[in-house]
Amino acid sequence: MAVITITKDNFQKEVLESNVPVLLDFWATWCGPCRMIAPVVEEVEESANGAFKVGKVNVDDEPELAQSFRIAVIPTLVVVKDGKIANQTTGVQSKEAILSLLS
Repeated sequence: MAVITITKDNFQKEVLESNVPVLLDFWATWCGPCRMIAPVVEEVEESANGAFKVGKVNVDDEPELAQSFRIAVIPTLVVVKDGKIANQTTGVQSKEAILSLLS
């Protein structure tokens, strides 16, 4: 599986109706720290083995989603389980720190 681009059009299906936890990466193209964490998020996705999904939300393209999660700082990582926020952190994180959010 690959990292999913999350939009308001697929949010319900890919996130709220997901039968596995979803790691959402709120980011923007102009954000330096977002570019730094992107390869780490890719590594996390590669280790998922179906246990969770990884989605990216571009805050410039999807301002409604960013606002609904009250995103004030990017990058912000949010774990959604059973349609609810289970964990959240901001800033550049290590692969281990991201994986611990999912456990």
